[in-house]
Amino acid sequence: MSRSSSNLSQRLYGLYLILDERWDSQRPLDAVLKIAATQGVRLFQYRNKAGSAQEVYEKALRLCQLAHDAHALFLLNDRCDIALAIDADGVHLGQEDLPLDLARKLMGQKIIGISTHAPHEVQGATEGGADYLGFGPVFSTATKRDHEPIVGLAGLTTVRALTSLPIFAIGGITEHSIEQVQLAGANGAAVASAVLDAFDLESAIRPFMTCVWPTS
Repeated sequence: MSRSSSNLSQRLYGLYLILDERWDSQRPLDAVLKIAATQGVRLFQYRNKAGSAQEVYEKALRLCQLAHDAHALFLLNDRCDIALAIDADGVHLGQEDLPLDLARKLMGQKIIGISTHAPHEVQGATEGGADYLGFGPVFSTATKRDHEPIVGLAGLTTVRALTSLPIFAIGGITEHSIEQVQLAGANGAAVASAVLDAFDLESAIRPFMTCVWPTS
């Protein structure tokens, strides 16, 4: 998906659902995606830290097709090569993944998001040409046990002033904290367990969809 042909600033906001492979045995991720799409979710990321390249490719291809059938954006965590192979809309990279400038050479006009945890990382990703930022962890999270130090709502407010890029708050975001996150300047929330652990997916998703997220 070309940045020149799509107004990404109007699509990179709201609930950013992280489809983490660790939850697939609990509830198939393709079923999660389908239900989430019926609730209006239009931004998905597939994350698989342990699978082989072949396994990631096969699962990501299926999820990507389902997302596109629902007219949603689909990004892949870490793997630029597989993202290109399945024609995903983009990739999400961490601080220890492929450098942004090299990723841009590979990905061309596709979306590149960068995980950030501190002001200097936000500034670097902004200057380097990222399309959006993940910033956190805002709160404590059990999804990633080796996470960076908690930045808190104050940290989110601080970095909001440093970039014009869309910021997705990540880390421990729940229906009880989304309003605080939105007021601190986030354009959306990247969540996994808050939705994937829920017995009733529709009820878990609804508060994120009814929150009024800024689109620029």
